Amino acid sequence: MKKIVINMLSSADKVDGQGVGSAYLEQVSLVKESNLLDVHVNDKVDADIIHVHTIDPKNYIKMKSSDGITVSYVHFLPHTLDGSIRLPKGVFQIFKKYVITFYKEADYLVVVNPIFIEDLKMYGIDENKIVYIPNYVSKEDFHPLSEVEVEIKKKELGIDRNSFVVIGVGQVQTRKGVLDFIDVAKKLPDITFVWCGGFSFGKITDGYDELKEVVENPPRNVKFLGIIPRNQMNDMFNIADVLFMPSYNELFPMAILEAVNSYKPLLLRDLDLYKDILFNKYLKADDNDTFKEKLEELKNNQELYKKYSNYSKNISEFYSKEHVLKMWVEFYTKIYNEAKNKETVEN
Repeated sequence: MKKIVINMLSSADKVDGQGVGSAYLEQVSLVKESNLLDVHVNDKVDADIIHVHTIDPKNYIKMKSSDGITVSYVHFLPHTLDGSIRLPKGVFQIFKKYVITFYKEADYLVVVNPIFIEDLKMYGIDENKIVYIPNYVSKEDFHPLSEVEVEIKKKELGIDRNSFVVIGVGQVQTRKGVLDFIDVAKKLPDITFVWCGGFSFGKITDGYDELKEVVENPPRNVKFLGIIPRNQMNDMFNIADVLFMPSYNELFPMAILEAVNSYKPLLLRDLDLYKDILFNKYLKADDNDTFKEKLEELKNNQELYKKYSNYSKNISEFYSKEHVLKMWVEFYTKIYNEAKNKETVEN
């Protein structure tokens, strides 16, 4: 049987510390495991399917000129860019329009969260070209470590072995809720707060000046570790007791899937987008006082902590390699066969 040739187009791994890059690397690695697919990356191969991961102008041109099937990942929507980057208003509006133009050019769109199907429809995109396939994280790369390994890593970072550690992950941006993370840390001086991530977009990051001041002069119980290489992030999740993400906008954060692989409880802002993908197996709040209360409960109530640790384990098991790979193979096979059948009819 002929393998389906897929050419992945992406520049997502050129900038460290982006969830888009992590999602891209995981997806490519996953689908390469299928015997039915012949996967290439940024190649000049004559592909049956061009799968675009980033919205570079050169990728738009390749989609527009391609005779094959084109697929685009939807890693963000125009409104989710607010609070991420700071551009002149006119330039920002043009960029947002370009994003939708890019998505409309693709034959199919893949969303990592079903809630964004309605948003895409509002932009005039046909629902029939939108497919939901969740993100995936390898359990070989992200998994629980032994107590000894955790102690060693804590010592390396200057964290007391008995400290209750709260981790935040993501680019240092306004929309990520970094200022809320700091405010909650100030309310809980006996808890250690660690943020992994930096200014991936440099000075055009929204809120750059204020955030830079905070990063350089954090409270005594807060550590900003900067951008951590992905092959070291498993250590970071393991030294933590809780993943705390007060983000205002997300699609499906890779950090959540990475954290649940080491069974860490989740404390998230109460956003609609989490409801269908995390099955209510997480703690949520809308304000910093409630975030503080939830963290105190997790620290002081062992039964509650165990309950939400097990919930994270349940989430991890749902997003298994086998399940997500099956979805990708079925999707690629379906659109390939449909294109071949259409070609036969037309000839």
